[in-house]
This record gives sequence, structure tokens and C-alpha cells, in this order.
Amino acid sequence: MKSSQTHNSIQLAVSQLVVTEAFYAGILELPVRRSFSSTGAHDHLLVDMGGITLVFVQEGDVVRAHPLLGSRFSMFPKGIGVTLHFGVKDIEGISDAIMEEGLEILYPLDIKPYGIKEMWCFDPDGYLVVLDEVLETRKKSGT
Repeated sequence: MKSSQTHNSIQLAVSQLVVTEAFYAGILELPVRRSFSSTGAHDHLLVDMGGITLVFVQEGDVVRAHPLLGSRFSMFPKGIGVTLHFGVKDIEGISDAIMEEGLEILYPLDIKPYGIKEMWCFDPDGYLVVLDEVLETRKKSGT
């Protein structure tokens, strides 16, 4: 019996794709790709997270395609209850770039006793983003 592989995704509405792309691809240096779908489909951004794809779509496009969601978007701020975790490289440089852009930081860069550098911030649409980088000594020892 051949097993079928399922593809899973999480879709997040954002105000402006270009701003989202600048944050996730430019500042966080994640492998973001812009997807141009078939005729009539909306432009969106994709971040492959190994088994799950994070899909960013512009809020206005979602509301135009699904008008019944319009009132929901106005009732609830984006990002409530959602936390995105990413392992990154050069977290110090990322932290500096986030501060330079004036983005809100919940917990500044800190070294944790369990061997990682970590910071918590909000993306331009208010989604909570937790960034971590394994300490060099931990990387070398393999623990």
C-alpha cells in the first residue's frame, strides 16, 4: 500500500505583503518565496518549514475572496494567540535590525541556561515571533 504524503499549511493574513516580505526575508533571513499562482489567484508569500508551509496573504485579498470574513478581521486584531517560532543564525544582527526598524520587542535578546540565545518580538502585523539560536559551544559539542 502506497502512503500518500499530505501537505499542511498555516495561512496568516497581513496588511502588506511587501512589508511582511521585508521582515521575514530581509530581517530574519528566512527562505521566503513569492508565489504567483494561476490567473485570478492572489499573490502570496510562502515559508517552507519542513512539512508545514507558512502562507502569508494580504488581508484585503482574503476579504475580497471571502466577504463574510471582513467583519471578523475588524473585530479581532491579528496575532492574538499565535506564536511563530524560528531558529535563526546571527540573532545579534537580527536583534539590531529589529531595533533599528523600531519593531516592538517583548523580551530582548538573552542567553538562556539551556544553551540558546532567544528573543521575542512582534512582526509588523502583530504576530508574536520567538527567535532562537543555539550557542556555539552547544553546536560544537552536539548536545
